[in-house]
Amino acid sequence: MPRQATTASSPAHLQADTAGPRPRVNLALQGGGSHGAFTWGVLDRLLDDDGVDIGALSGTSAGALNGAVLLSGHALSLRKAPGDMAKARRNAQRALASFWKDVSRHGPLFSPMTLDLSDGRLKPQFNFDQLPVYQWMTLFTRAFSPYEFNPLNLNPLRDVVRRHVVVDALHEVCCRDGIQLFVTATSARTGQPRVFTGAELSIDALMASACLPFIFQAVNIDGEDYWDGGYTGNPALFPLIYDTDDEDIVLVKINPLSRSETPTRSMEIIERLSEITFNTSLIGEMRAIAFVKRLLKEDRLPSGRYKDLRLHMVADDDGLAPFNASSKTNTDANFLKALHKLGHAAASRWLAAHRADLGQRSTLDIEGTFLNPPKDVAA
Repeated sequence: MPRQATTASSPAHLQADTAGPRPRVNLALQGGGSHGAFTWGVLDRLLDDDGVDIGALSGTSAGALNGAVLLSGHALSLRKAPGDMAKARRNAQRALASFWKDVSRHGPLFSPMTLDLSDGRLKPQFNFDQLPVYQWMTLFTRAFSPYEFNPLNLNPLRDVVRRHVVVDALHEVCCRDGIQLFVTATSARTGQPRVFTGAELSIDALMASACLPFIFQAVNIDGEDYWDGGYTGNPALFPLIYDTDDEDIVLVKINPLSRSETPTRSMEIIERLSEITFNTSLIGEMRAIAFVKRLLKEDRLPSGRYKDLRLHMVADDDGLAPFNASSKTNTDANFLKALHKLGHAAASRWLAAHRADLGQRSTLDIEGTFLNPPKDVAA
C-alpha cells in the first residue's frame, strides 16, 4: 500500500511504562451486533500490563462503539492523571465493562425467555432463529420499513451510547495522545464509505456506523443519509494504511467467512447473505494487501514508497460457531459475559503465541484465510 501517513510519531508517554516494552499496533474491529462483546473481551486482555499499546483503531458498528468507549475512558483518566498510562488502561477496561453491562439492560432487543421442556423452567435462549417471534419480526421488518413501524425513530442504543461516549474526549485523545479512531458508515445515496475521524467524530457518526437499514432510519449527517458501515468496510483497513505510521494491524474477527452447509431455510438464507455482504469489502482489501506484499517480496515495487504491512488476527471461529447470526440481537447478560470470556481467552492465546512477532513479521496467512479458505471449515 502506498505510504501516505501524516501522523506524527507517538508521544514518549505512549511507549513502555512497564518492565518490558509494549508493542504498538493498530486495531481493526469488526461489527457484529452483540457479538461485539467478544471484541470487548479481546480489548480487555490487550489493555493488560503485558498487552500492547494502541496507535489507532478502525471500527464499524459494534467495533466502532467498542473503540469509542475505550478511548473515552482512556482520555477521561488522563485528564485527571496526566501521563499515568497504566491507570488510563484500567479506566478504559472499566468503561468497556460498564458499557456492555448497560447494553445488557437497555439493549435494542431484550432476550426472550423460552420454555425448556426438559424441566419446565424458563431459560435464556442465545440463538433466536428457532423462535416464532424472531421469524415473525424478521419478516415484519422486510415488509415494513423503520419509517413506517418506527416513525418517531426511537433507538434505545443511542441513549446507551450517549451515557458512555464522551465526544470531546475522543477529539482530545486524538489531538493530545495521538490515538486515532476511524469510524466507517455507508452513504445510502452513493453506496460509498465515509470514514469519520478527529473533529468529525460524534454520536451521530457512531449511530450511522451501526444503522441497520431494516431496523433503524438512516442517520443524517451534513445533509447525507448513512447506513451501517459494514456494507462498505467491516472494518475499513485503508485509514490504518494511509493515515497512520504503524505497520502492524491486528484484526479482531467476529464474522464467519465460511459455513459448512448451504442454508435452506428462509431465515438462514437471509442471514447468510448478510454475512457474505458484510465480508465482501474486507476480503477485497485483504486481496489488495496480499497483492502489494507479493510485489514487494518480488522487488517489483519500491519498498520505501509502499508499506510492507504486518497483519495479525485474533479470532475464535470454533468458539463462536454455536452462536448463529440470529444471536447478534441477543443482549442477555450471561450471553455477553460468555462472549467476553471467549474473546479474552482468544487474545491471551494470541499474545502468548505472537506478541514477540509484533514489529517483526506478519502472523496472518492472508491468502489461506481470506482468499483460499479450506473447504472443510466448520460452521
